[in-house]
Amino acid sequence: MPINKIVIATDSFKESMSAKEAGLAIQRGFQKIFNEDIAYDIIPMADGGEGTTDALKEALNAKTYKVKVHDPLYRDIEASYARSQDNSVAIIEMAAASGLDLLKSHERDPLRASTFGVGELIKDALDHGVSKIILGLGGSATNDGGSGMLAALDVKFLGENEETLPLGGGYLSHLARIDISQLDSRLEHVQFEVACDVNNPLLGDNGATTVYGPQKGVTDKMIPKLDSALATYHDMIERDINKNVKDVPGAGAAGGLGAGILAFFPNASLSKGIDIVLQETQFLKRVKDADLVITGEGKMDAQTIYGKTPIGVAQAAKQYDIPVVAICGSLGDGYEAVYEHGIDSAFSIIEQPMEIDELLTKGKDNIQRIAENVARLFQQVINK
Repeated sequence: MPINKIVIATDSFKESMSAKEAGLAIQRGFQKIFNEDIAYDIIPMADGGEGTTDALKEALNAKTYKVKVHDPLYRDIEASYARSQDNSVAIIEMAAASGLDLLKSHERDPLRASTFGVGELIKDALDHGVSKIILGLGGSATNDGGSGMLAALDVKFLGENEETLPLGGGYLSHLARIDISQLDSRLEHVQFEVACDVNNPLLGDNGATTVYGPQKGVTDKMIPKLDSALATYHDMIERDINKNVKDVPGAGAAGGLGAGILAFFPNASLSKGIDIVLQETQFLKRVKDADLVITGEGKMDAQTIYGKTPIGVAQAAKQYDIPVVAICGSLGDGYEAVYEHGIDSAFSIIEQPMEIDELLTKGKDNIQRIAENVARLFQQVINK
């Protein structure tokens, strides 16, 4: 099988290299073996979490902008998001303003943490006339149902005495009325594509608080209180907004931010992050004439088959019966499941024991070396 075109579409390798850097390293490895005229198409990928903005920036030729917003504990910070050159599309990762990585371990406070900064980023995008916002929901520090984001967009969350409630999921237990009379009217004219890679509902044993709260600092004692607060919040949404979104798959994403978006934004849809990235990068069009597809991520394991980048890429490639190789940082328990979902072979870039800091530092060299070895294998197959 001659190789004329290779599509390289990996996710980022967290703390080691971006998706673009990984793609270039793989290309260098192949070029050491295949000196002939092969076309390489590097398509940075992401699944809605970290790296989504970078992947879509490349596809949309967008530029990054910094905005003064508030972090999960309402402290002043600068957060980045991207806009296309014609200002028609904005790409926002909620974690840029309300992410867990913005807090030290001892600062995690799910009772007070809010998504207010996400609303501020959206407001800045609206100020620049965007007509579509792509919003990634991964990595939140919050459990406020998106109420902070909505407060930044002028929704009023009021207590029994018509007082404005403080920010944070813990205070939603005192919610008596939601006033949307001042909600930013520009939202009616904006399409929201929300990258969401979980299917959890808002409430209950499989909901936002119980499943994802502990990593944000939710203790066993807090779970009933916060889940009850979100239930009160949703009761008020049903009564005052006439929406019932608590059981929609993805409503529990990012501490219930999914529910807030579905209830208050008229033109919003939740999709798998990888599906949005594949669409925006025109992946199917670019891959259809490829002879080989190389994908990858930091760690491939049993969870990879649930909406992660390599599987989305592989399933798209298999529409054209193209072989797919995965090159990953490591191969964890149960990774073999990927072979039932479109990936033909998988390789780890870890060849010998070493400290994690050294692994991260040498990531590009390691991935280039493994790519060269994969290329040697293909060369032998071609020459037979």
